[in-house]
Amino acid sequence: MKFLSWGRIARSARASRDARHAIAILTVSGALASACPAAVAAQATDTTRVTADTGRRLEGVLVTAIRAASGAPIAQKTIPAATIRQRQFGQDVPLLLVGASPSLTAHTETGTNWGYSYLRLRGMDQTRINITIDGVPLNDMEDQVLYFANFADLMSSVQSVQVQRGVGTSSAGTASFAGSINFETMPVAQRRGGGDLQVQAGSFGSQRISGAYRSGLGGAGDRLAVQARAGVLRTNGYRDHSGVAGGSALVGAGWFGDRDILKLTALAGVLSDTLSYVGATLDELARNRRFNPLSPDEHDRFGQQMVALAYTRLVSDATSLNTTVYRNAASGNYDWFDGDDRYRFNLAHRWYGVTSAVNHDAGAWRLNAGINANTYARAHRGYLRPSTTLYDNTGHKRDVSAFLKVARDVGRARWFADLQGRHASFRYEPDPNAGVAGRSIDWTFFNPKGGVTYTLGRGVSAFASYGATTREPARSDLFAGDDDLSTYNEADIGDFTRVRPETVRDLEVGLSLTRPAWEVQANVYSMDFRNDIARIGPPTASGAVARRNVGASYRRGIELDGSWRGIDRLTLGGNLTWSANRIRQFTDSSRGTPQVLRNVEPLLTPRFMATQRADLSLTRTVTVSAEGRYQSRAFLDNTSSADRLLPAYYVLDGAARFSRARYALTVRGVNLGNRQGYGSGSVSSSGTVRYFVLPARSVFVTAETSW
Repeated sequence: MKFLSWGRIARSARASRDARHAIAILTVSGALASACPAAVAAQATDTTRVTADTGRRLEGVLVTAIRAASGAPIAQKTIPAATIRQRQFGQDVPLLLVGASPSLTAHTETGTNWGYSYLRLRGMDQTRINITIDGVPLNDMEDQVLYFANFADLMSSVQSVQVQRGVGTSSAGTASFAGSINFETMPVAQRRGGGDLQVQAGSFGSQRISGAYRSGLGGAGDRLAVQARAGVLRTNGYRDHSGVAGGSALVGAGWFGDRDILKLTALAGVLSDTLSYVGATLDELARNRRFNPLSPDEHDRFGQQMVALAYTRLVSDATSLNTTVYRNAASGNYDWFDGDDRYRFNLAHRWYGVTSAVNHDAGAWRLNAGINANTYARAHRGYLRPSTTLYDNTGHKRDVSAFLKVARDVGRARWFADLQGRHASFRYEPDPNAGVAGRSIDWTFFNPKGGVTYTLGRGVSAFASYGATTREPARSDLFAGDDDLSTYNEADIGDFTRVRPETVRDLEVGLSLTRPAWEVQANVYSMDFRNDIARIGPPTASGAVARRNVGASYRRGIELDGSWRGIDRLTLGGNLTWSANRIRQFTDSSRGTPQVLRNVEPLLTPRFMATQRADLSLTRTVTVSAEGRYQSRAFLDNTSSADRLLPAYYVLDGAARFSRARYALTVRGVNLGNRQGYGSGSVSSSGTVRYFVLPARSVFVTAETSW
């Protein structure tokens, strides 16, 4: 951690009432004719089925309020459970999502699919992506990022993911600037109990075990259910001394009434690794492609936990209400060596919040409203080993937001409006010996969005939307990449207003075509930024990235996503993005004398990306798949310099799955052509260019069973 539609729910509720009337008649009949045990068994089965169906829909009330509906005028992709299971083998979340949705890129530090990895959407990093799980925010409040590696094997517990590109719809937590990613965990309300077990081994000493248990509905009146999943993994890493060991567990328990549910969710994860967050130069890689410039004694260990208690009420056939209280905590240490000096940094945060939403779906009107409030504190500590304390400061942040989303059907058109107000405040409590006073800053934003979706014909619709979002600087932006404020750097850092909030205005226009054998979604976008907070250097010793406002910039492009099922047993799919991206003016000081550059490309933003996928069922028990991903060249900093280039690459992955009854065996190959490319890189303040290698060719074998 360095550093349903409500119409369906209403119909389900009416079905529940009808079923209860039917069950009552069956119960009386059973009393009069006790010689009919089959009728009583059928009654119990029907009761459990109705409770499970209604419960699963009510579990998703908060997710519904935050996610974009399928017909909303938003560039979006919802990745279902079947696709997740097909792609998942314990890899870090960004590496699973790449290729499943347009405009996503990712890179890994270790040269494998496990350990720290980082996601970018339309070229923008994770601090600009709003991330939630079951509607609960996950982005760290100070630095606005989530380290997915803290929850190793998280995707084993997820049943769907929605990726919204652009400002999207309002959510809880940090600003949805580049887009948002919403995870929905497996439902607790299941008709039947069961479980599964996966055992995996692969290249570079990789091992993984993951198991799940589901109780099914039981207890008095079949109203109680529990599910749990736990997984652990380890790898030696591809790069030198870049080993990873981690695990996570998710437990869900709930009581499911006819119109109410009470659900507890607990998620915990831990990760230990030998650090590899610095890339290697081309000369170093020419001598040893696995080279890691950090010491094998530099380590990192973090744990993170989240617990949420949610109450959901079906107020009427058209209206439902959810309120969730949550707690998020994380703590850990990481090392940094500078010559003979040995430093250790510690981070520990506590975060409490509440989020509430109401959904109403009646006739031509659909309404979603919500509010989220939280308070957060994180301690930052630095030590010179073995026992010298360098600093101990605390950042406090509070955030409150509210949104209202309204959709109305008028003829063939569905008009949509989304209004959000958000207030955030940050207060810095310095080390008592730092010689500086505490300071604070507040921000208030209004984020409006609106659009229309028009049905042109059967299976054909078009949409257009326009929205604006403003985002406050992260703590590391305010501190110019430093982790402590003292008399030594106070003058250089200046006032907290030195870095201004950034604003994006986003226009999206799209077309969707759906036919029995194929479907295509296409959209164009134009995102214009003011006071863009751009990266100006590599990660600092504290793990932060130095950024500053660079004025105006834009990102414009075309995105396509589609699939074809015209031949029995064969499915073809893919997506692509073409974009033009520019920073109007940027001052570069990395070559000595400051130089003003104009119309340069933003770093790590490829012009073209494409994914192609084929899935073939050879027999009823054997399936094979292949996925290729291409990424055009990109720049490693904001200078558009040819000597600071990330070359284009193409990688091919493949898999074969053999299944019979309750058992399955999957063999996966990653980077089958062993492409010797680079996934990312950086440029130091002195101009040194470093690269992170692509995951090397590797094979993973997974055996699984379910019951």
